[in-house]
Amino acid sequence: MKTNRSGGRKAIALSVACALMLPMAVVPDLAHAQTRSKKTTSREAQLESRVNQLEQQLAELKAMIQEQKAATSEATTTAQAAQVQSQQTEEKVTKVEKVVATVPAKPAFTTGTAPGVSLALHGFINASAFTQNKAYTYGNGANSEYPIPAGGANRADGRVSGVDVRNTRFWLDFTGAKFNENWAGSGRIEMDFFGGFNGTGAYAGSQPELRMRQAYMDITNANAGTTFRIGQMWDLMFPLDYIPQSLSHIAFPLGYGSGVIGWRFPGVVWMQDLNHGSEGTRWRFDMAVLQGSWNGPGATATTNYQTAGNAGFKPQIEARLTAKGSNWQVFTAGHYSKVDLHGVDGLTPTPIKSSLKSTAVEVGGMWTPGQFIFKSVVYTGNAIGELFGDLSQFGDIKDKGGYLQAGYKFDTHWTVYAFASVSKPDKDDVLRWRAANTPGLLKNRQKAASLQYTTGPFDFSVEWIHANLDSTTANGLGRQKTAGNEFTLNGNYRF
Repeated sequence: MKTNRSGGRKAIALSVACALMLPMAVVPDLAHAQTRSKKTTSREAQLESRVNQLEQQLAELKAMIQEQKAATSEATTTAQAAQVQSQQTEEKVTKVEKVVATVPAKPAFTTGTAPGVSLALHGFINASAFTQNKAYTYGNGANSEYPIPAGGANRADGRVSGVDVRNTRFWLDFTGAKFNENWAGSGRIEMDFFGGFNGTGAYAGSQPELRMRQAYMDITNANAGTTFRIGQMWDLMFPLDYIPQSLSHIAFPLGYGSGVIGWRFPGVVWMQDLNHGSEGTRWRFDMAVLQGSWNGPGATATTNYQTAGNAGFKPQIEARLTAKGSNWQVFTAGHYSKVDLHGVDGLTPTPIKSSLKSTAVEVGGMWTPGQFIFKSVVYTGNAIGELFGDLSQFGDIKDKGGYLQAGYKFDTHWTVYAFASVSKPDKDDVLRWRAANTPGLLKNRQKAASLQYTTGPFDFSVEWIHANLDSTTANGLGRQKTAGNEFTLNGNYRF
């Protein structure tokens, strides 16, 4: 019995001991489980974050795919539309070609013996509404220069008004002709409507007559800077590049015959660049041999192939030297000719002397600093009536004169101009050579002012021109002054 009790006590003690030790064993397992739980939670968070990132990338990829599909669809639609339009265009072109094929073709511009030549039409349409209080030399309206003095031929006092379109001009430029391997050809034909008096009657005033101004050919060596001009052109005394700006006086410039000299003649001009191809100031030398010209004496005795006015046809010799910079250019020119006053047949009685020498020297230029424009020319000469000098009086008469024009451009549209010119023939020479019972012209001063508006090819202006003429009386003994004014409104279209 003792043994059993003892064994039972041991079993109880062992059970108690196991019960007491059980919590100690459970605690380490619980800590380990908690650690594993924390690790599992962190891993799950990482996986969840990665899943979210992949889902976002997948969404972006889907969006890109949708955009690409939309773009592809649009491109396909555009291509299909373009193809349809192209087919329609081809069908229209085919129809037009069929229609054109049924129309007889007009001949293209050809030059016959000069293939490759191109033709360009240039010019301007000009209209001037004018009013003036005196009758003028050369004519009224657009060709008025200085008033006719008392006792002068065809004098008409009082006012005259009208609208003048005779300044209208056009010209044809021919280019592209080949002379040989080194020389090329070109040419110009130029005309306006100052052809002369066009008759009387109610309808004559609206029928101006055509007039040829220039007709010449150019033979040019571009490599050498050499040009030969043959035909009718401006002489070298006419300041073509420096002509005073005016919309009312174009064919007859401001100061023409009263400070501006020169005229058009048939002949030959040689033009040579002196420093061709170099930089800096450009120099050019021109030399001309031109047909001689004079007025009288007589009428029928001096008639030749086209005029009764020219007395001798020994050539005029002229030369000009020009220098040109970036905003300036200057020139000096000289003129010489010898005139035989016996007439074409050599039998006409001569006044005072049988021949005379026509000489002149001229200097001028242009300067355009900033908004300003300056043009000026001065000359001195003898017997230069053939060049519109001596106030268009023909004889062995000394003359000196010139002009100055200043302009200011307010902007690209508005410009104001002021002009002054003078011609002063020698008084004694005028008295010696004047025609009987005709006033001798001693001095003329011309002034002008204008405001011009330009836009594109259109020009408009208002101009005022004033002239003061000193002259003798018809018998040559007295002196008189004549003043004239002209106001114009002008429009010009360049093409």
